[in-house]
Amino acid sequence: MAAASQNFEDFLPVMAHKLGGDGLIGELCNGFNLLMDTDKGVITFESLKRNSALMGLQDMSDDDLRSMVREGDFDGDGALNQMEFCVLMFRLSPELMETSKFLVEEALEQEFKACH
Repeated sequence: MAAASQNFEDFLPVMAHKLGGDGLIGELCNGFNLLMDTDKGVITFESLKRNSALMGLQDMSDDDLRSMVREGDFDGDGALNQMEFCVLMFRLSPELMETSKFLVEEALEQEFKACH
């Protein structure tokens, strides 16, 4: 999974910079829609395996795909809902997480200054 994660890490911050926050979330939602099981409305191992080539993940092993689902599955249902998918994508991009943390801290500082 490391190679796919590395490619993703390099690409997501560029998308965020070019698209802005709303655009990035929209693209993540589009990615979720491409990978999800349309009958269940979630990403399952089977739907991820079936649709992985659409996202450039065709070289990932079954174990890597299962690990990806397990890593993002916060509610323990064995699948990824849209929120879990988006959180997982951010978690797989340390650079984007650091940028998000900085923006939140900056917004909090500005809010604190405005209150005092």
